[in-house]
Amino acid sequence: MQDVEKKLTFNLQLFAGEKSEPATQKKRDDARKKGQVAKSGDIGTAMIILAGVTTLRTTGTMMFERMGNLVRTFLSAPHQWDGSPEMALQYFSVVVTEGLYILIPIFGLLMLIAFISQGAQVGVMLTWSNLAPKFSRVNPLEGFKRIFSKRSLVEFLKSVLKILIIGYLGYRQIRISVAWLPSVSYLDIMDTFTLVSDSVFSLALTIGMTLFLLAILDYVFQRYEFEQSIKMSKQEIKDEYKQSEGDPQIRSKVRQRQREMASGRMMDSVPSADVIITNPTHYAIALKYNPEEMMAPELVAKGVGTIALKIRELAEQHNVPTVENPPLARALYKAVEVNAPIPADLYPAVAEVLAFVYRLKRKKDR
Repeated sequence: MQDVEKKLTFNLQLFAGEKSEPATQKKRDDARKKGQVAKSGDIGTAMIILAGVTTLRTTGTMMFERMGNLVRTFLSAPHQWDGSPEMALQYFSVVVTEGLYILIPIFGLLMLIAFISQGAQVGVMLTWSNLAPKFSRVNPLEGFKRIFSKRSLVEFLKSVLKILIIGYLGYRQIRISVAWLPSVSYLDIMDTFTLVSDSVFSLALTIGMTLFLLAILDYVFQRYEFEQSIKMSKQEIKDEYKQSEGDPQIRSKVRQRQREMASGRMMDSVPSADVIITNPTHYAIALKYNPEEMMAPELVAKGVGTIALKIRELAEQHNVPTVENPPLARALYKAVEVNAPIPADLYPAVAEVLAFVYRLKRKKDR
């Protein structure tokens, strides 16, 4: 039996460093500042392909006409050229204008899609940490580690998978196109262009949609891998909490010091009180009332046990009257904070005590 217990006995401290806890918000924020976020570059690539193909399909006729105008301009240039700077400027402006009309729609859209694809994954993020020089990047040993790492193997397998899928799609499209290739020689150039462009568009659209679906799966994988990489151990969470909130022992000492300071300020108010209401041994409540400055009597000090004894001692030293009224003392202690006025429902009981104290003072003055 003892041998079995020895086999089953293990040190739980061995698991203290295991990264099994989800990352805290601070850990996520720190990783984001370093540019470490969950994203897939394939999503941007797939969206750019789809956007580019769609744009060429919808604006292809316009772009073709513009390119035709540009070609005609160059073909007619030798016949109209007179060697003047004005003519050179004219041809230059035509080339620039037609070129912008051709390039701006597609390149502008592709840039917009690139920003959208990244923004949808990580939001707006500007970080310069990755631009800082790191000697580990030029270290041959670290380079070999990256080449033969698990991540590199996964990226290699993903690339091979994409090549195989794109190759299969291209092969399938060629097999479909073989049926009409012999008839191309009987068609005019525009019909041939339309037929070929339709085939190319179909292939590009299929490739783009396939890559987009693969990119979604890749994003899910990247997010899972990122969450695993930023997991924390219980000890790391404790250390982070200590750094952000302070050591528990230090916080306890600070709170104790604050209570001592508050208690000291409270005790300073006891000599100026008008009456101390007690529950002879447990509670002590110091009240003060100045009709010209206060709407109602205020509780300037209160305490139980040792603090109550200290309040009574100060009251005796400074000749502050003490009245025993256990129910009122307990009610005031529970209902009123220090330096706060008493509630209206306790006015009658407190007024009775103050009246009694004022009568005693008048008798002493006589």
